[in-house]
Amino acid sequence: MSKVKAGGSSKNVHDSPGQRLGVKLFGGQKVKTGQVIVRQTGMTKRPGDGTFISRNFTIHAAKDGIVKFSQRKVRLFSGKSVRRTEVTVE
Repeated sequence: MSKVKAGGSSKNVHDSPGQRLGVKLFGGQKVKTGQVIVRQTGMTKRPGDGTFISRNFTIHAAKDGIVKFSQRKVRLFSGKSVRRTEVTVE
């Protein structure tokens, strides 16, 4: 007969570093072609004129200019309209 309970494998012990997500350049700041404006998971912010989005949803500047953030309405798959932030370079 055992005197101790069975020792199971421990979970939630792996620690990974943060991904450094977020807004890197704010509205009104100068930007050069190819610079990262926003690093994000999913499309929380949408690319607008003068920007492009990469495979990991990072928004980059497509031309030199000044960063601008604005709100726009986006229609979801369900038909509901919601406000989302649009990033543009002027």
